[in-house]
Amino acid sequence: MGKLLVTGALGQIGTELSVVLAERYGLERVIASDIKDKVSDSIPDEISYYRLDVLDFDALRKIVKENNVEIIFHMAALLSAVAESNPQKAWKVNVDGLYNVLEVAREFGCGVFFPSSIGAFGPSTPKNKTPQVTIQRPTTVYGISKLTGELLCDYYFRKYGIDTRGLRFPGLISYKTLPGGGTTDYAVEIFYEAVKKGKYTCYLSRDTRLDMMYMPDAITAIIKLMEADGSKLKNRNAYNVTSMSVTPEEIAASIRRFMPNFEIEYKVDVVRQSIADSWPDSLDDSCARAEWGWQPEYSLERMTKDMLEKVSLKLKKMEEK
Repeated sequence: MGKLLVTGALGQIGTELSVVLAERYGLERVIASDIKDKVSDSIPDEISYYRLDVLDFDALRKIVKENNVEIIFHMAALLSAVAESNPQKAWKVNVDGLYNVLEVAREFGCGVFFPSSIGAFGPSTPKNKTPQVTIQRPTTVYGISKLTGELLCDYYFRKYGIDTRGLRFPGLISYKTLPGGGTTDYAVEIFYEAVKKGKYTCYLSRDTRLDMMYMPDAITAIIKLMEADGSKLKNRNAYNVTSMSVTPEEIAASIRRFMPNFEIEYKVDVVRQSIADSWPDSLDDSCARAEWGWQPEYSLERMTKDMLEKVSLKLKKMEEK
């Protein structure tokens, strides 16, 4: 059996995905890579690690060839808010990087997982229960790059038979690795600030409704999709998936069930608010449920309880060091 390469392995998804893949398939099968040097405790030393810029085609090709890579989990990307601050770089990383991955996959017959996003939709998309197949006219370079990625993956599947699969992720919430410049980062920050200070200033308005997902569900979705019978996949690039549709005020209310004195105030960031307003309020993930059995495990309350416990423990350990 070939190895599993994770690009962007030091990012919010990549860090946890690398560990879970190693637990499920064996440490010796997983290769982690990122443009940065590995942080000491981010990924276990037993997992092979390469410093890799996905724009360096030759370096990527060498890693895939020498390690007999079977599947590339391509997580390297610039997220929405960061991408808007440097759209030229975002296009290179998000589109040219994916193109390199697909070309290497074409040469060596690798499968490819590509994470898309609710950012691939736009203001003209139906906002409530957004269908799997609908109009997609994103207005951010991040969204445009994700939509381009979906189409590129479809093309490489149809043209070259490359087993490409993807998910349209909502905002992802995790205590392990902090997010890196996305519009939904508030949904992670709010838990850290609740534990540290008992209050939080949110950059989105109180009633901004967006789909969210707890990271364990996101990792489960990736693995479940990649293990699914390919012959049953009709919408492989990329499936709507979600766990909950919430507003900042609803997350705050959920936190108050465990921390009654928690306070939240709002100071709207115009750029991130405009991005959020262009995205759906909720996604219809019925295709994922029907075609490969997608089913989230975490509700808002269950996630909130777990996040507060895990963040408290993490911060306590950091203080003891």
